[in-house]
Amino acid sequence: MQGKFTEQPIVETLKINYMPYAMSVIVSRAIPEIDGLKPSHRKLLYTMYKMGLLKGQRTKSANIVGQTMKLNPHGDMAIYETMVRLTTGNMALLHPLVDSKGNFGRTYSRDMRYAAPRYTEAKLAPICEELFRDIDKNTVDFMDNYDGTMKEPVLLPTAFPNILVNPNQGIAVGMASNICSFNLKEVCQATIAYIKNDSIDLLDYLKAPDFSTGGQLILNEHEMRKIYATGRGSFKVRAKYRYDKANSCIDIYEIPYTTTTEAIIESVASIIKEGKIKDITDIRDETDLEGLKITIDIKRNSDVDSIMNRLFKMTPLQDSFGCNFNLLINQKPMVLGITGILDHWIEFRMDCIRRKCQFDIEKKSERLHLLKGLANILLDIDKAIRIIRNTEQDSQVVPNLMEGFTIDEVQANFIAEIKLRNLNKEYILRQTADMDKLRQEIDDLKHIVAHDERVLDIICQQLDEIARTYGQERRTEIISDKHVEEVTLDHLIEDYNVRLFLTDHGYIKKITLVSLRSSGEQKLKEDDFIIQELETRNKTDLILFSNKAVAYKIKVHELPDSKASMLGDYLNNILSLEPDEKIIRMHATDNYSGHFLFAYENGKMAKIPVLSYATKTNRKKLANAYNTESPLVDIFFLEEDRDFAAYSSIDKVLVFNTAQINPKSTRDSQGVSVLKSKKGSVLTKVKPLEEANLKDPEYYRANIPAIGCYLKDEDKEDAQIGLF
Repeated sequence: MQGKFTEQPIVETLKINYMPYAMSVIVSRAIPEIDGLKPSHRKLLYTMYKMGLLKGQRTKSANIVGQTMKLNPHGDMAIYETMVRLTTGNMALLHPLVDSKGNFGRTYSRDMRYAAPRYTEAKLAPICEELFRDIDKNTVDFMDNYDGTMKEPVLLPTAFPNILVNPNQGIAVGMASNICSFNLKEVCQATIAYIKNDSIDLLDYLKAPDFSTGGQLILNEHEMRKIYATGRGSFKVRAKYRYDKANSCIDIYEIPYTTTTEAIIESVASIIKEGKIKDITDIRDETDLEGLKITIDIKRNSDVDSIMNRLFKMTPLQDSFGCNFNLLINQKPMVLGITGILDHWIEFRMDCIRRKCQFDIEKKSERLHLLKGLANILLDIDKAIRIIRNTEQDSQVVPNLMEGFTIDEVQANFIAEIKLRNLNKEYILRQTADMDKLRQEIDDLKHIVAHDERVLDIICQQLDEIARTYGQERRTEIISDKHVEEVTLDHLIEDYNVRLFLTDHGYIKKITLVSLRSSGEQKLKEDDFIIQELETRNKTDLILFSNKAVAYKIKVHELPDSKASMLGDYLNNILSLEPDEKIIRMHATDNYSGHFLFAYENGKMAKIPVLSYATKTNRKKLANAYNTESPLVDIFFLEEDRDFAAYSSIDKVLVFNTAQINPKSTRDSQGVSVLKSKKGSVLTKVKPLEEANLKDPEYYRANIPAIGCYLKDEDKEDAQIGLF
C-alpha cells in the first residue's frame, strides 16, 4: 500500500516547527542574561534561597535537586550537573556561588568524576547575599513556574556585574556565547570609575581577564582593546611551571582554563612517543590534595625554557580563549563590548534600586498613615476607650472609631487591634515619636527615585563595599606579548649534525654523525655509487639541482634519519621528478651566503649568488635554475673566491681565479667566457686547483678568457668520472 504524502512548503514548516524550538533554546536555556545567569542557574539558586540555605546549614545535594525540580522540569542529573559547576569544590568559578562539601570533581580534570548527589552537601556561598539583595522588596519581576504553582524571579537583582565576574559558555541554535571571567575587585573599581566618567580607559582598571585556574595571560593590548570594544576576539593563556633541579623535572602547577590535565598529558605523551622532543623522558599526573601537578621528566642539563617554549607551541599548555560576549537584553540576544555590558547592567541595577525605594516608600507611608491615626486618639484616650466600651456589636467598633476620631478604616482597624494595656499615653507617645523620622525617610527615598545621581551613588557605595568584602587578588598573571618569545616552526625542530649522501641512482640518506661513527659500510643498490657527501645540520635548507635545470628545495629536517645499513629515501618519490630527470648536485645552507659556479661545455661559467635561490614563500621547485644553452659540466659552491683548473677536450688546461668572474643575479645567466675553444674543443671538466695535482699550476694560469696550455705529461692522469 502506498503511503500518502502531504506537500508542505519548507519555509512554512521551519517557521512552525523549528523556529519556536530555536527561540526557546536561545531565550530560555543557553544564553546568559544581564545578571550573569542562565535560567537553569537562576532556578537552582532561587530554590536554595527559598530553602533558607543562605544562612542555614548545608543540606544534601539530592534534597536541593529535588526541590529545584519544582521550577526546572529537566531531569535530576541535568540540575545536579548545573549545580556542580557553581560549587567551591569544582573550582570552575572565581567566586563560587555554592558552598559545597564532598567530591564535586575538578574543572581542570576531564576524568575526575563528581560524587552522586546523595553523598554531597551544599548551601549558598556568602557572596549570594549580593545576588539576592532586596529580592523580597519588589526589585525584580516574578513569573509563574512551568505549571503555575509557584513564582520565580525573571532576573536576580545582582548588586555587582556578575556577568563579568563568573565565566559563562553556551551553545544555542545559530549562535553561541563565551564570556570570560574578570577579577571582582577590578570589575567593581572599573564600574565605579565608568559611572563617574564614561570616557575612561577601561584597561587602566580592568587589566585583563582572570581565571579560577590561574596560569598566565599573554596580553596583546591592541587585541584586548578590540575585545573590550566589540565583545569578540581571542587571547592566549598558558600554564605556569617551575623547574625541580634536584629531580631533573618540570612541574606544571597551573594550566589554561580552556584545557584539562588529561588533554595535556596525552598530547605530551604523543610527542615523547614520536620523538619530537628528545629531552623529555616521561610525563605523569601527580595531582593530589595539595592541588594540580603535572610532572615532566627531562634529561639533565636540558634547556628548560626551550623545552617549555616548544611544548607551548605543540600542546594545550598554551591555548586560546575565544571571546563572544553574547547575552540576552530584554529577551534579545546582543553581542556587546564591556562598556555596553556595563551600560545595560547599570540601567538594570538603577531600576532595581528605584523599585526597592518605591517599595520602602509604600511600606513607610503605610506605617506613617497608621501612626497618624494613633496620634489622633492621643488627644482623648478616654474617648477611645468609651467608644469601644459603649459599642454593643463587634462589627460597629471600627465604624464608631472612624466617626469619633475622623480616621479611615485602616487606621481604625489598627487602633482597634491595640491591646487594652497599651492604651496609655506612654505607649502612644513612643509609637508616634518616629513620625518625623518616617517623613524624612520617605522624602529622602522620593528624592532618590527622582534623581539619577543619588541612585548611581548608592550603586558605587555598594560596589565599593562588595570589592572590600569579597575582593581577591588576581589568580591569572598578566605578561606582555612583547616579553614572550615567538615560537616558530624553527623552534620545534631539533638541531644536530648530520651527513647527507647522494647516490647516482637518486637515493639520499641523512645519517646523524653519532650514528655514522658506529656504522659500517654504506648499503647501496647494485651498480649504484655515491656521487656527493655533505656535512650539515638538521635545521638547514637543502637545494637539489637536477639535469633539467630545476632546483628543488626541501628542509633537511623533513628527511627522516637513516642508517648506513639502509638504502635511504628515493628522491623521485619525494620530489616527483620526471621519468628522465636526475638529481646531480646538492647544497645545504641556513643563510644563503656564498655563490654557485656553473661551468658549461661552451667554456662559459656563471657565478650566481646563493641568495638568488632564496624565496619568501615556501616554494619547493624553482625553474630556470641554470642556463641550458650549453650542456652543464659541473656545479661548485663558493664560500669565497678560489682557484680552479679547467680542462678542454684537446687537453688544454687553464688555471684561473673566480674573482675574475663577475656575479650575475639572474639564475639562468649564460655567464662569461672562461676557456676559449680551439678547433671545436669543449670544456670537459673543472676541478678545484688543490684537487688537480698540477706540479706547476702557474704555468697554466692566464687572465680569462684564455685557451690555456697543453697539459704536461707529468700532470696527466686517468680521466675522472664527471657529473653525467
